[in-house]
Amino acid sequence: MSTLKETKPAVRAAGAANTRAARPAGRKSRLTRQQSRAGWLLLAPALLHSTFFLAVPALAAIFLSFTNYDFSGAWQMIGTENYVELFQDARFQAAFRNTILYTVVVVPLSMVLALIIALGLNQKIRGLGFFRTVYYLPVVTATVAVASVWLWIYHPSAGLANAVGSLFGLTRSEWLNDPATALPALMAVGIWQGLGAKMIVYLAALQGVSNELLEAANLDGANRWQVFRNVIWPALGPAHYFVLITAIVQTFQVFDLVFVMTKGGPVNSTTVLTFDIYNNAFEGLRLGYASAETVIMLILVAAFIYLGGRSQRKNQDAQ
Repeated sequence: MSTLKETKPAVRAAGAANTRAARPAGRKSRLTRQQSRAGWLLLAPALLHSTFFLAVPALAAIFLSFTNYDFSGAWQMIGTENYVELFQDARFQAAFRNTILYTVVVVPLSMVLALIIALGLNQKIRGLGFFRTVYYLPVVTATVAVASVWLWIYHPSAGLANAVGSLFGLTRSEWLNDPATALPALMAVGIWQGLGAKMIVYLAALQGVSNELLEAANLDGANRWQVFRNVIWPALGPAHYFVLITAIVQTFQVFDLVFVMTKGGPVNSTTVLTFDIYNNAFEGLRLGYASAETVIMLILVAAFIYLGGRSQRKNQDAQ
């Protein structure tokens, strides 16, 4: 009996303790649900925008790519005829090659140059704010205005490029009229215009590098290259990934420069996928055909992003 009397208060005490332990867990669960609802509420505008302006048009393009729709209102399903015709189209093949070449050249070069500039502007130098503004100015300048200025720079007789080249004994070049130089000339403009945005991202990442790690490396006798390789470079991993993905998307979207400066010429040497899609859809009035080309471009962008992200993750794992 005495044992039973002693056991009952102990059981009640244990039950009370379990109740008190359950109450915080219940409050935590309710708090988590409230936070989840608040998070979805905050995400709702972005999700609605992505749904109506990205997902729905993408699905519509996939559907239209299997039709012969031409803005007339009448259309019919034609299966994969648009895709078969695309890969037999010489202009599409040229646009496909030019887009890949433009991306492969512009993305890595612009990233390297932007990082070098960011490293320079991360130092304590006079006129730092002025230089940061100058490098970022092309980003906020209208692409049409940028293209107009570079049209003058590349002008065969009165352009700055040939004038500077003549000082070094170089012959005058028909920059935008020569198939051999037209696409590289556009690449140079694309690299120059995109440097500012990439530089700002790298500069922000550099300013977030731990001062303690830098001081420890200096105390250990590391030189500048060793500090950069072992301390700064690993800390820039997220910035590299962000700059890489945004640069890939931007290069595939190049249109204004081509439209204003070359119209895809000469001899389709600067025709890219976006410009060819525009021509097929709004000049040739073949929306189904242009939609098939859009689907191929989306697949190509996804492949580049996947490969870029995979290479970036491998670099981070190796470090």
